[in-house]
Amino acid sequence: MERIMPAKSKAQQKAAGAALSAERGETKKSELQGASRSMVESMSEEELERLASTRRKGKPEHVSKG
Repeated sequence: MERIMPAKSKAQQKAAGAALSAERGETKKSELQGASRSMVESMSEEELERLASTRRKGKPEHVSKG
């Protein structure tokens, strides 16, 4: 089984939470935008749960690419 890393930023954690909500049917998938939309299409519920459950304390809002 592939190990999923915890979220690296608050933005990534929030996007995973939105995607998880849509995966569970709590919100509409059509309402998702950006990263959360691609996450729901490419990740399992278990993977989304792992990212969404990451603690936000000490995480930057965004992580720069590079």
